[in-house]
Order: sequence, then C-alpha cells, then structure tokens
Amino acid sequence: MFVALTGTPGTGKTTVARILPYPTVDLNALVKEEGLHFGWDRKRNCLEADMDALAASLGEMESKDVTILEGHLSHYLASVAVVLRLNPKELSRRLSNRGYPPAKIRENVEAEALDVILVEAVEICRRVYEVDTTGLLPEEVADLVARAIRGEVELPPRGMGWLEEMELDLG
Repeated sequence: MFVALTGTPGTGKTTVARILPYPTVDLNALVKEEGLHFGWDRKRNCLEADMDALAASLGEMESKDVTILEGHLSHYLASVAVVLRLNPKELSRRLSNRGYPPAKIRENVEAEALDVILVEAVEICRRVYEVDTTGLLPEEVADLVARAIRGEVELPPRGMGWLEEMELDLG
C-alpha cells in the first residue's frame, strides 16, 4: 500500500521520510534516475515529470505493506496521503537558506498559504491527514505520521488559515 508523504517543497518530507519505519520511494530521485520526465521546464526551473510513466514504474513496486512515496507529487499516486504543512514565513526562510531564487520562494510560499497541495490531496485521495510541522522536531513529526498511518491518531485536513496572517501581494 502506497502512502503519499506530500507537501510544499521545504515542509520536511525528505527528513521525515528518513525517520519513518517504512520503506520509502523518493519520487524526485526516481524521476531523474529512470528518466521519467519530459525534460526541463525552463519557466519553472525543474523537470517535468511524466506522471503516467511514473505510475507505471511504481505499479511494479506496490505491495500490501506500507511504502512511503515521498515527494510533492506523491498524492497523485496514492489513495492515502499525509500532507506536511509549514508556516509560510518559516517556509520562506528555509527555501531562502537552500538558495531558492526569489520567484520560486514566492511560488511555494503562496502555494502553502493557499493550501494548494492539501486541496489537491483531498480531491484525489480517499484518506488524507494533515500535519503542521511548524515548531516540531522531525522525530515528533515522524511519530505523528506513523501513528496516523497505523490508525492511532486522527489528523483530519482542516487547512491552516495562514492566508489571513500573510501579507502577500497575490495580484
């Protein structure tokens, strides 16, 4: 069973996935290593994943056991999703520290404030959990994620309401 560990870039997916007690598929690495893309998107400065080819490749890996699909597109490929969230102000700091260009930071901060990935996951997946990672240690987040997957805790999608506190010029 695939479980998507998804969220806006910078919310902690890769770090949390490394801690979880489940096998993990890094979708970004799989896309690059297997050539599962249409090429470089110059406007967005990233590879454009071939989602059909990616789904076919993953179909060969699926089992009854939990396998984490880690990546911001993973919710397109699983029926259960855990959406990691992060306060947009902290997200902006993280992405800046990673050397993201200002336009990419803005795109991701706006997506986080607008709940873009959460809304997509709710529309696509049959079960969705939402975890606010703001102020939590990676181990605390991983514990919440593992407990949700095991059905020990409910973390229903609610949205964080960050847009109200953001002073974004969305025009």
